[in-house]
Amino acid sequence: MQSEFLTATLFNLGLNLLYTLLALLIGMIALLVIDKKLLKHVDIEAELKNGNIAVAIFASTILVFVALIISFGLKG
Repeated sequence: MQSEFLTATLFNLGLNLLYTLLALLIGMIALLVIDKKLLKHVDIEAELKNGNIAVAIFASTILVFVALIISFGLKG
């Protein structure tokens, strides 16, 4: 009984991790496409060095988006 439960738990964990990595990969590709198409003339790193707070908020939003993908993937 214990080994069956452990096997099922590990299988679910592996499946959730695979889903998380797949969702993260698709999300990052989508972000890169959006970045290249919509933000052609914006250098995020240079704007951050100049103290542009709007770019800092945008960059932190991207990090929150990635964190949400990972957390939802681990929840299953």
